[in-house]
Amino acid sequence: VQLQASGGGLVQAGGSLGLSCTASGRTFSWYVMGWFRQAPGKEREFVAGIRRSSGTTYYADSVKGRFTCSRDNAKNTVYLQMNSLKPEDTAVYYCAAELSSRVTFTSNEYDYWGQGTLVTVSS
Repeated sequence: VQLQASGGGLVQAGGSLGLSCTASGRTFSWYVMGWFRQAPGKEREFVAGIRRSSGTTYYADSVKGRFTCSRDNAKNTVYLQMNSLKPEDTAVYYCAAELSSRVTFTSNEYDYWGQGTLVTVSS
């Protein structure tokens, strides 16, 4: 499956951004979808994940209550709505797909990755 992420940009602290990731090539609804991020000099970390059909979501503690992950299987798209952004949210954000029934939180479990989109939050 090919993943194309979009929606990054520059925003002031306290602002909002929405990311999208559109999949092609395989049946999107088979895949658990995850969002990860990687800040300069840091390891890639789990941000949010969503199960295949139930829509059950999981979040890192650092974004819980501020970020919302959703998916539209008819549009082959997963979304990440980011509110109340903080400078520490600055990173390249990646979407990823895992052929599984459960969301996992480690990047090496995911089979396919998007190209990443940069989110910069200014203070």
